[in-house]
Amino acid sequence: MKAGELFNRRVPVAEQAFAEMVLWEVPEPLSGSKHRYKYRLAFVVAGMCVLRYDNEPGKGDHKHVSGKEVKYRFVSADKLVADFVEDVKRWRDENSND
Repeated sequence: MKAGELFNRRVPVAEQAFAEMVLWEVPEPLSGSKHRYKYRLAFVVAGMCVLRYDNEPGKGDHKHVSGKEVKYRFVSADKLVADFVEDVKRWRDENSND
């Protein structure tokens, strides 16, 4: 099996904000992950990434929130996107200047 891109989307959220979501299915789990997905989901406001989920090799599943790296428990691709969308909503509620 070759790696295959499942989606690659850039979604406007507000005038100065967008979400970028990229998900690949890979032949073997990345180092630190137990699933066969490689992903990068980012929320960018005024040119600055304020929230990011990713699973770079060696670090496993995690997210970056308010400058801190926090472990993330991957359940499924659908849950990943739902969790990301919920965190974007939460960030927007807490930071009304986006």
